[in-house]
Amino acid sequence: MPMRRVALIAALIFVIDQITKIAVVFGLNLKDRGEIDVIPPLLNFRMAWNQGVNFGLFASGAEIVRWVLVILSLVIVGWVWVWISRGRHSDWMRLSAGVLIGGALGNVVDRVAYGAVADFLNMSCCGFENPYAFNVADIAIFAGAAGLVLFSGEGGQGGAKRRKPRRKTP
Repeated sequence: MPMRRVALIAALIFVIDQITKIAVVFGLNLKDRGEIDVIPPLLNFRMAWNQGVNFGLFASGAEIVRWVLVILSLVIVGWVWVWISRGRHSDWMRLSAGVLIGGALGNVVDRVAYGAVADFLNMSCCGFENPYAFNVADIAIFAGAAGLVLFSGEGGQGGAKRRKPRRKTP
């Protein structure tokens, strides 16, 4: 899979993330309504402006934290891009990298534009009430990171085919 496809996958994830945020947060006015039951308790929209990382960790409200998270996200995106483009990695690794990059950039745009990440998806089931909200970018970041780990193959070659060592003949 060429890097152009990785970029297209990242762009697709980014666009899906931004469209869903605009449609739900602003189109359905979730930012003012606070919550909308869609298919309770399985799927609900619950507005949460996340100033920290996952589950609001490190959320202090300080402007410096916002920009540190933006810079950190961009550094990680850049590192993943360079790493995946320089090595011999499987198509699944490249797909995973594109998904992760698209999700990370989606949340970066939120931090720059709104000062926090717009989280709105809430899912509960079977007597367990989930207090947290997330978004499409969060799903993509998790899935992309999991894919990078799962498809990394032996020796960090990312599933690339290896040559068998030649036998020495006397």
